[in-house]
Amino acid sequence: MSYPQDDPNVLLLSDLLRVPAPSGREELMARVIMDRIADLGHAPKQDQQGNVWVEVPGQNPDLGHIALASHMDELAMVITAINADGTLQVRPSGGLHPWKLGECPVEIVSDGAETVAAHLCFGSTHTTDPSDPNTQFATGQSGITWPYCHLLTGLTPDQLSRAGVRVGSTAVPVAGVRGPYFFGPPDDPLVSAWLFDNRGGSLTLLRLLQRISEEKTIPNRTTCLCFLVQEETGLIGARGWTARNPVEIFIAVDSAPMPRNQQLQLDGRPAVWSRDSQMHFDQGLIVDLAAAAQRAGTQLQYAVYDRAASDASGVLQAGHVPRAATIGYPRENSHGYEVCRLSVFDNLIATLFCYL
Repeated sequence: MSYPQDDPNVLLLSDLLRVPAPSGREELMARVIMDRIADLGHAPKQDQQGNVWVEVPGQNPDLGHIALASHMDELAMVITAINADGTLQVRPSGGLHPWKLGECPVEIVSDGAETVAAHLCFGSTHTTDPSDPNTQFATGQSGITWPYCHLLTGLTPDQLSRAGVRVGSTAVPVAGVRGPYFFGPPDDPLVSAWLFDNRGGSLTLLRLLQRISEEKTIPNRTTCLCFLVQEETGLIGARGWTARNPVEIFIAVDSAPMPRNQQLQLDGRPAVWSRDSQMHFDQGLIVDLAAAAQRAGTQLQYAVYDRAASDASGVLQAGHVPRAATIGYPRENSHGYEVCRLSVFDNLIATLFCYL
């Protein structure tokens, strides 16, 4: 089957997937996003924390500002020890499980000029030793957990040091295994990739900025399109940015997970979080987003989560904004090879465009 490789959303997604951006090391992604913003004729801003944003002046500057926010960071592994043989002990940075990754090639974001190649290993299964984690996994006694994983580097500790690898360096899967991959009907395909979360949000905001620029649209309110750091490790960038940049409305543009207790579908409709694990979002704002979706020719789906949080959760909890919501793209699977309907991104972009 032939799939739409030249679709603008696919091209941008492919570019974003190639950029490693573990929490705390978003600088490569920030550079790509700032270049994209500049190419669209706008002036990107960046603060000392690493957050990137662009301000689009509104028709009514006296009204409170709006922030639409994606996060640039992704789940990763963080190195906790360097062994004498050059292997590396790792633990998760964010909610990452080794069985989501499998034994795969990774790249370490080092202090040097280049990333360093390595491979995530679980060890050999050719054993019946009851104390071996692989025997316990094969017999169903336990799962594969981080203490029994390591990165194989092929380098000595001295070579790793010279390459800028140290305790605290982070690693992510290499670009070649990230996707995107297409399946389903060619005219409305499903697409999978290693971690849409949250390249899908950044894609949406960059394409929204492109539409605003091409159609020379002036939003009703001054609007900041934000690309924030360290969401996966505590909603850090959003809390910092809103503390320094007051806005009235904050809308996180992120994924919408699909646990069994939700009725979300991969049918191209965006989804809005009505409640997360800690709080209700602004219900009037959700009504406004639903009306915008109708004007855009689509509909919203709704979710109530018992285990989820977004940057909107963080800024509400901090008391930095009076009104907040989270809208995004439904995705099958969490924190692994995630699956979306490709058409959801056009519908999400159109919804946000009509909202502004």
